[in-house]
Amino acid sequence: MSRWTEQGEQLVNQVASRYGVSNGAVAMMLDSVLRGNGTMAQFNINELGGGGQWMRGGMTMVGDMFNYSLKSKVDGICGDLSSAIVDQRMQVVPPPPPIPANQAGAGQSGVVQSQYGWNQWWPAELGSPSTSGAQNQYKYAYFPTTRRLALSDGYNVTVYDTLDHNIGGVSQQQGGVAGVSFNSQYGTVDLRTLPLVSGPALGASIPTPTPVNSQMNFQQANAPEIVPPIVPAPIQSKPGISTTNVAMPSSSDEIVSLIERLAKLREAGAITDEEFNSKKIELLGRL
Repeated sequence: MSRWTEQGEQLVNQVASRYGVSNGAVAMMLDSVLRGNGTMAQFNINELGGGGQWMRGGMTMVGDMFNYSLKSKVDGICGDLSSAIVDQRMQVVPPPPPIPANQAGAGQSGVVQSQYGWNQWWPAELGSPSTSGAQNQYKYAYFPTTRRLALSDGYNVTVYDTLDHNIGGVSQQQGGVAGVSFNSQYGTVDLRTLPLVSGPALGASIPTPTPVNSQMNFQQANAPEIVPPIVPAPIQSKPGISTTNVAMPSSSDEIVSLIERLAKLREAGAITDEEFNSKKIELLGRL
């Protein structure tokens, strides 16, 4: 079987003719761009100056660093290949064959060796991954042409829609979703933000409310708030004598004696004339 699809063969021929290089050099570069998920390439091609690197929308480096014509040619070749893979979503690599029934009897955990050396554990309709591997207990495969990311824990396969992310790196992370971190042009990709296509969601968590374990806790949780009553402060009179709480005398002598005491308090400045006269009138009214 051919390494490329019919579209892939046409792409190689067109790019080779456009830039005046051999089909073999373009085919090798296409391999490099595919390994870089369509957005980057690291290559060593004699016809293109030996070793070099390319990144979409950014850097182009060639072995002959002052050969600007060669640098422009490499940038053009990589750019055209990247556009076909990422923007036009051209299927340049044939999809792996379907899993034979006698090898897939165990369900999703069954795998088959493809003609390119992959152990295929992902759904066949996803096509061929640009990159695949394993991290921690999970296997992963990224499919730029179908915008899918597949993860397997050995029992289940979960497939995510990668939207406009161009997955370009995989690394181990502490905690988080599945203990695996994927990177794109936007930075670290949180799997929980990607639409779930099939399989169980990884890393999904639902906050658990704190349970009420006893009748006491239930009553405390549902008891209305108790607001203490506001007790007004007592109104204080001027120092010296409280004209409100003075015990009322019962005889004439006691009334006269009390009026004299009040007069002394007024002379001493302990009560005002108004307070003295008011109390005096009240006392005289009892005679």
